[in-house]
Amino acid sequence: MDKRLIIAIDGYSSCGKSTFAKAIAKELKYIYIDSGAMYRAVTLFCLRKGYIGKGIFSLEAILSDLQNIHIGLIYNPDIVEYETFLNSENVEAEIRGFEVSNFVSRISQIPEVRSRMVEMQRQIGVFKGIVMDGRDIGTVVFPDADIKIFMTASVDIRAKRRYEELKGRNIEVDFEEVKRNIIARDIADENRDISPLRRADDAILLDNSRMSVAGQMEWVRNIIAAKRNGS
Repeated sequence: MDKRLIIAIDGYSSCGKSTFAKAIAKELKYIYIDSGAMYRAVTLFCLRKGYIGKGIFSLEAILSDLQNIHIGLIYNPDIVEYETFLNSENVEAEIRGFEVSNFVSRISQIPEVRSRMVEMQRQIGVFKGIVMDGRDIGTVVFPDADIKIFMTASVDIRAKRRYEELKGRNIEVDFEEVKRNIIARDIADENRDISPLRRADDAILLDNSRMSVAGQMEWVRNIIAAKRNGS
């Protein structure tokens, strides 16, 4: 039997981490965990409660209600993917919206929120056989992951991907606004006090600016085979 692995994928927003991680998990029959979805679910909860918004950021209210946030990842055989549930409600579509994107970086900087999410993520990874993507998986959540990959791509290409994704969901957005949002996310992620985005020393760099998902899969198969062969 092949050795079960923990595969950690970190990198910048909108560079295809989730698509890549899902493809790996599907091929290996592993569990795919979208760590970003957890933080987006917390963000959605806070937006609904009015704890955050334009000119509003009530840290005290967020912390006082944190114990009432319950996030689950449930497998949907119809789409062959895991979906995000917030307090038993499927919020997979809603957490991908632009409003959530505008606040998720600030929510993810709250130490108490990160602590709770990391604990949940580590519990899921106890038996290995998982692929997880985010911004601090290889550095904080699973520093001993078997394989660590750090993904990047040019800002223009990432903005185009994000724009097309939102348009595909019938969300009306402006390309330049999407690009500004991505640049702001990069700055926030790299400079936050808690678990800033950085490449782990032993992470393998993947710039997929000009790579298809098929090309990325061919690339990662060689890495997985080498790991299992002990090289």
